[in-house]
Amino acid sequence: QVQLVESGGGLVQAGGSLRLSCAASGRTFSSGAMGWFRQAPGKEREFVAAISWGAGVTYYAGSVTGRFTISRDNTKNTVWLQMNDLKPEDTAVYYCAASTVVTMSATWYNYWGQGTQVTVSS
Repeated sequence: QVQLVESGGGLVQAGGSLRLSCAASGRTFSSGAMGWFRQAPGKEREFVAAISWGAGVTYYAGSVTGRFTISRDNTKNTVWLQMNDLKPEDTAVYYCAASTVVTMSATWYNYWGQGTQVTVSS
C-alpha cells in the first residue's frame, strides 16, 4: 500500500517562502514521476510541478516558473516543493502524487497524499 504524506504547509505573508515535503512509503520509486498539484476553493485541481524519479527532469506550471522549485531524494523516497515569492493566488490545498509515467496530467497519478493547506496573506 503506497502512502504519501505531505507536510510544511501554513500561513505566510505575500513575498514569503514555504517548503513542502512529501514522504512516500510502501514501494520504492525508480521510474515515473512525483508531482505537486493544488486546489483553491471553487476551482479545479491544477498541476504545479513534477519531477521524474529517474533523470530528475522537472516540469512547472507557467504560473510558478521561477518561483517554485521541485526536488527529490531517491534514497529517501521524498520530494520537496520550495515555494518562494508567494502570492495570495497561490493559496490552495497542495497535494503530492505519484505516477508510474512522467506526466503533468492528474489523470495518470495513481497515488495521492491527503493535502496540506497553504495560505498566503496580502
